[in-house]
Amino acid sequence: QFVAIAVKLPAVIACRCSPTQKAEVALLIRKYTKKRVCCIGDGGNDVSMIQAADVGIGIVGKEGRQASLAADFSITQFCHLTKLLVWHGRNSYKRSAKLAQFIIHRGLIISVCQTMYNIAGHFDPKGLFKDWLLVGYATVYTMAPVFSLTLDRDVDEKLANLYPELYKELKTGQSLSYRTFFAWVAVSIYQGIVIQGLTQLLVGAVDGPRMLSVSFTVLVLNELIMVAVSVTTWHPIMIASILGTAAIYAASVPFLGDYFDLAYVASWSWAWRVAAVAAISLVPVWGGKLIGRAWKPPTYRKVQGI
Repeated sequence: QFVAIAVKLPAVIACRCSPTQKAEVALLIRKYTKKRVCCIGDGGNDVSMIQAADVGIGIVGKEGRQASLAADFSITQFCHLTKLLVWHGRNSYKRSAKLAQFIIHRGLIISVCQTMYNIAGHFDPKGLFKDWLLVGYATVYTMAPVFSLTLDRDVDEKLANLYPELYKELKTGQSLSYRTFFAWVAVSIYQGIVIQGLTQLLVGAVDGPRMLSVSFTVLVLNELIMVAVSVTTWHPIMIASILGTAAIYAASVPFLGDYFDLAYVASWSWAWRVAAVAAISLVPVWGGKLIGRAWKPPTYRKVQGI
């Protein structure tokens, strides 16, 4: 009977209970609702409850720091809970979702390029991007722009506090779900096929430095532009990461003579092929995103009046 009533309440306050009883309340609610439980306490007798919860929040108060030291998050006043959930919690979820999907995209697209290369080479198991190209793609050429997305935000703190519905929508899982996962998989497969397949058709060679110089350049540019298109609110570090990475790649090309045909890279023939492949890879994805936003605007655009 206790659990049947407790699970119907928006919040449960356990007072004048032993530490074991408080922990049992949290465990019972978790067991019968199959949902995540957040427990908040400010004293040493709340430690068991905080540790039994999925997320524990400790308040630094008159009873010491035992609760805050045992918790996942520590706040100094109970009123700070709103900012922790509505602002930091929402940003953390949306940024983590965007970062995870971009890491999937970054790894899958290069795998699709490798597959297209092996198919064109009659399934000869040879590597497409070798040595420094492979290491550079995973580090200096794409890492900073992708990880700078952790600074992105769709609304400011004032709007997040004014419209708590923005936090409530996270429960629907629109930012990270099977639908978004397979959408990113489809985008990665399409772009990988276009980048490698079209490069091989335009250059007219399955193997060789000319083909590598076009496909790898488009691969790096594609990732940088995809990051730029996905940004909602620009941060100076984002701009520096994207422009800095592009500059680093341009400066490193003269040192990639073991992989690229540098004389070909300096020609107009290389430039228009890079531009054509990049446009066919990016424009449909970007256009589809704009159409989707116009057809069904996200909630944050509605509250901003954009």
